[in-house]
Amino acid sequence: MDNSLVLIIEDEPEIVEILESYFSREGFRTVSARDGATGLSHHQRLKPDLVVLDVKLPVQDGYEVLATIRRRGDTPVIMATALAEDLDKLQALRIGADDYVVKPFNPLEVVARAKAVLRRATGGHSRSTIRVGPLLIDPDAYQASIDGPFERILLELTRTEFRLIAYMAGTPNRVFERSELIDACLPEGDALTRTVDSHMSNLRRKLTIAGAGTILTGVRGVGYKLTDGHGQKP
Repeated sequence: MDNSLVLIIEDEPEIVEILESYFSREGFRTVSARDGATGLSHHQRLKPDLVVLDVKLPVQDGYEVLATIRRRGDTPVIMATALAEDLDKLQALRIGADDYVVKPFNPLEVVARAKAVLRRATGGHSRSTIRVGPLLIDPDAYQASIDGPFERILLELTRTEFRLIAYMAGTPNRVFERSELIDACLPEGDALTRTVDSHMSNLRRKLTIAGAGTILTGVRGVGYKLTDGHGQKP
């Protein structure tokens, strides 16, 4: 099961809802934006693994957004548009799109193309295990564990708990605001500050039972961070 974060930049709510549903079924995390400027803000802040990008967008069109994403780096991008002209496809590919789908599209095809693009981006190799102190995250197996003094302890996490800890493990020692964690990891309708706190409380309890409670800490008035635990008191 995949845990990659997909940013959907699309101004039609129905299309966003359908894509989010299909990506979520395959284990992807999703976040969406309804205009180009917001999409670029999300891309800068959340560092998605892949972008599904419409061409005709408010504020900034898809070509402008794609050009900016390419200036920033090599995030894989799939262009999704109602335009079927070869020149439009060539324009997208020239600017740096990794693939191109034409509306109306089959959402299953979009997800399949996303998987293929991500495989190409990683050279066909599985993403390596992430380590933060005694914590090990295996994104491909959707598992988290703690290296104890005598054995490795598997954490029994809910999907949302895994998303949260895996997302934070990508940038250890950084403070994550609650709003960012909501955008990146919590499903729509579950996006309340107190819900984040509840998930974090459960995570801290499970980490404590496994002997690693000090690696997850709260930062008063801001959010949470995941550290290696050195020099911290439980």
